[in-house]
Amino acid sequence: MDYRSERQSTTSFGIVPRMSDAVATTDLTQEAVLITGAAKRLGAATARLLHAHGARIAVHYHRSHTAAQALVAELNAIRPASAVALQADLLDIAALPGLVAGTVRAFGRLTALINNASSFYPTPVGSITAAQFDDLIGTNLRAPLFLIQAATDQLREHGGQVVNIVDIHAQRPLKQHPVYSAAKAGLHMLTQSMARELAPRIRVNGVAPGPILWPETHGAPLDPALQARILERTALKRSGSPTDIAKAVLFFLKDAPYVTGQILSVDGGRTVGGY
Repeated sequence: MDYRSERQSTTSFGIVPRMSDAVATTDLTQEAVLITGAAKRLGAATARLLHAHGARIAVHYHRSHTAAQALVAELNAIRPASAVALQADLLDIAALPGLVAGTVRAFGRLTALINNASSFYPTPVGSITAAQFDDLIGTNLRAPLFLIQAATDQLREHGGQVVNIVDIHAQRPLKQHPVYSAAKAGLHMLTQSMARELAPRIRVNGVAPGPILWPETHGAPLDPALQARILERTALKRSGSPTDIAKAVLFFLKDAPYVTGQILSVDGGRTVGGY
């Protein structure tokens, strides 16, 4: 979805006209944003949009070295020294403070953390392994918790914020994905808990995507028949785009100074369309 409409924002001084979304503004020029899993898919789309609005971007990656370096080169070609790539395995808790330190070394500060990285695959009951549990809980819940903790001092100093990429299945479980659903449910509650714990200096919110990018299972795309059934149960009868998620993150960073502890579903009405 790509809308191009004039919008306005309300400030304490009245109504200030805002440029169309089709035109990049530079009102995030003081922001230094760390995005986990930013080399591809939703993370890359979010990095590009926030960068277009003036933010400096730390692109975290685990194994996607080539994609991360290409994205950083693309962003730095637009605005020199505005992006950096940082590698870490998010399951290694000891490595997480290094992501914060790397962002601060590059930009002098960290003002926003986007917990986007996620593992996703089915775990049917009867076949669940401890390794699968550790991986899914680790990437979707444990890593965001410890990364927020590592970033707290920087975020508090700069009046920063956290946006967690949750999932609509945090509240409505996805069949054959009990561990993933439980992990995202934990992230949903972590978002709300951290909003209370870190207020008033740090805001914490979440975005819950619906059918945006179809997942792959063992390298194969999701069954087209299942895709069709999902869209039929979605109020808008179509899938969204990564830009829809990126715009929701942008909203929290740019236009929602009095919002914290909220989870915004960006799902085309999937959660009201029936399961």
